[in-house]
Amino acid sequence: LMTGCAINNPAAVPSANAQLTPLSSVTRDLMQLPPPRGKVVVAVYAFRDQTGQYKPSPDSSFSTSVTQGAASFLVKALRDSGWYTSVERENLQNLLTERKIVRALEMPQEKNAPLVHLPQLLPAAIIIEGGILAFESNVRTGGVGANYLGIGITTQYRVDQVTVNLRSIDIRSGQIVNSVSTTKTILSYEIKPSVFKFVNFKDLVQFEAGITRNEPAQLCVQEAIEAGVIHLTLQGLQDGLWALRDDKDWSHPVLQRYLKETGGHPPLPPPLYGEHQ
Repeated sequence: LMTGCAINNPAAVPSANAQLTPLSSVTRDLMQLPPPRGKVVVAVYAFRDQTGQYKPSPDSSFSTSVTQGAASFLVKALRDSGWYTSVERENLQNLLTERKIVRALEMPQEKNAPLVHLPQLLPAAIIIEGGILAFESNVRTGGVGANYLGIGITTQYRVDQVTVNLRSIDIRSGQIVNSVSTTKTILSYEIKPSVFKFVNFKDLVQFEAGITRNEPAQLCVQEAIEAGVIHLTLQGLQDGLWALRDDKDWSHPVLQRYLKETGGHPPLPPPLYGEHQ
């Protein structure tokens, strides 16, 4: 009977339907940034895992501790912010191959047929580089338990930590314009109640249950990257590299909240990027 209850437990059966990735508080802050005076064209070539860490045995000796798709998270964060126009650079060769195919197909087959020209690729003003710098496991562990007359409960927790770095580079001079590092903790915990009790002289009742919650590491990497994009955008505003559409937006609650973390100062006009778009 107890086995049947465990199988029919809705919490133990994963959902069969795919859904959009849930929005975190940092994602909402990123999407609520006030609009810029002009979007900045940025290129992302790679955003690599620089930790060199793999999952401990017996899970796998070949599976890495953090995601290898952080560049996709970065491109999405830049687009969600509304401040940047991302251009394809990670798989640039595939794009160039397709453009060659289009040119071959659009060549005039008949005399005096009009020639169709592909538009030029959009050049970037800023390159965003960086990577996942560190993944520290078991930064903090602990637990607590209590038992009274055979009835008790035990809890355990573990905290990991991931650190990412983003830096913006001016393509004209190669100068590193800004650099920011963000850190996100990854929380895992377990709650386990138990019963071990004699109901009469000969009959013994034993019952155990438990629930474990592991914060997805890839979502924590995504959140750290999104926070880095917000801080990178704010640093560019403070240094006068780009500007808000309306100067009154400096009082926006999202900007004010992140300014308090960095000890911000007023912007330095005029902006260098985003004016021409």
